[in-house]
Amino acid sequence: MNLYNQTCFECSKVITNKYSTSFSLGIKAFSKELQYPIYAVYGFVRYADEIVDTFHDKDKAYLIAKFRADTKEAIATKISLNPVLHAFQEVVNTYNITFDMIDAFLKSMEMDLDKTSYTDASYQEYIYGSAEVVGLMCLKIFCKGDENQYQALLPQARRLGAAFQKINFLRDIKSDYDERGRTYFPKVDFKRFSEKDKKEIEEDIKADFDDALLGIKKLPSGAKLGVYIAYTYYLQLFKKIKNTSAATISDKRIRVSDSHKLFLMAQALIKNKLNYV
Repeated sequence: MNLYNQTCFECSKVITNKYSTSFSLGIKAFSKELQYPIYAVYGFVRYADEIVDTFHDKDKAYLIAKFRADTKEAIATKISLNPVLHAFQEVVNTYNITFDMIDAFLKSMEMDLDKTSYTDASYQEYIYGSAEVVGLMCLKIFCKGDENQYQALLPQARRLGAAFQKINFLRDIKSDYDERGRTYFPKVDFKRFSEKDKKEIEEDIKADFDDALLGIKKLPSGAKLGVYIAYTYYLQLFKKIKNTSAATISDKRIRVSDSHKLFLMAQALIKNKLNYV
């Protein structure tokens, strides 16, 4: 069974490395015992997101419903022949991740099947399920059963997840609209996306970031550096977006190069050595 478990976790590691250089580099900075569990969470959320964002010629509603049912079964029986779900259920059962978090995440994925515009309420619901609860799953792992520590860090973990997601929305605003017909930001008309719209969104993200950093500094030592590295990548992306016009954001995807990510990682390591983080 140990070999099977290890193989399943390795599958989630491969998925993470293939899909996200930002999170892959951040995870490498976690203490060893945290790496496999975080890979498992990323593999789970990545594949659920793939169903609704990529498989356009398939029955997405059927696939996400099956993924939900298979997830519940894997958690209940503590085994799955799907390696991503097997690794994920190991983490869920080991770290007492509650199903309400998983349910909120899957509901957000289901919203992507047919929802193309959002009210203030549905926008908050989507961000909570698609991003904030993912941060809370990771926080469960970081705190290793210390409920007091988890509750103390919960608000900042939610703010960090929200900031990441809102930046993703800004970065992908063109592809979300052109390829998927979605506009996530309430009261924003993509065809008339203005500097005023952009500035209001950026002010909201900055407030999330400022609060989240306070929480990062209080994380357990084995998790702090890895989360801070991911934070610095997204902060740099946020800076590039802020320095780009609304018209350009609407026309092309802004990104941080892999070489710059490595530079940011080196900076984060130095700051960690100097106890800045």
